[in-house]
Amino acid sequence: MKIQIMGASCAGSTTLGRALAQRLNIPFFDTDEYFWVLTDPPFTTKCEPELRNAMIKADMAKHECWIQAGSVIKWGADWEEMFDVVIFLYIPHELRMQRLTAREVERYGDIIYTDPARNAQHKEFVAWAEKYEDRTFSGRNIKAHEDWLSRVDAKVLEIRGDTTVEERVERAVSFLKDEFGFPSNKS
Repeated sequence: MKIQIMGASCAGSTTLGRALAQRLNIPFFDTDEYFWVLTDPPFTTKCEPELRNAMIKADMAKHECWIQAGSVIKWGADWEEMFDVVIFLYIPHELRMQRLTAREVERYGDIIYTDPARNAQHKEFVAWAEKYEDRTFSGRNIKAHEDWLSRVDAKVLEIRGDTTVEERVERAVSFLKDEFGFPSNKS
C-alpha cells in the first residue's frame, strides 16, 4: 500500500501522515525533508530535483508499504502512477492561515518579526501560502492540485473541512479497508 497525502501548506498533510503511519505501523516520508536542503534558517535552499527524486524513491523502495506527505505534482509524470491512494486535505482558508501563522511562531519564535531578514522570509512565505485558493496563481494552488488529482492513477479520498486528526485517521482507515481490505485482519 502506497499512500500519498497532500493539500495546501498547513492543511495537515504531515500531521495526518505521521498519525496514519503510526496507526498502520508503516514508514512515513515527508517530502519537505527531500525538497529542502538542511539549512539554518530552514527552508531556504531547494534540493536539485533529480537528487531529491532519487533519494526519496530509494528510501521508499526499501518498503512494501509507506505513506508520503507533501505535494509532488510538479516532480515528474511518473509520480502520477506511484500511489495506490491519494488523500487530499482541504480546510477553510482562514483557519489554515491561522494555523500557518501559529506554526511559524511555534517553530521560530519572535525572530520572524524582530529580525529583518527572517521577517522578510516569513512575509514572503505567508504571501505565497495565501494564494492557494487563487486558481490563476502560478505556484501551488487548489486548481493545480485538483488537475493532478484528475490524472493520478490511484483511488482518491478527499477530506474537506475542519476535522480532527483522529477523524481523518478513521476516515482514511475506513477508506483503505473498504477499497483495498487494508490493513487485513492478519496485519
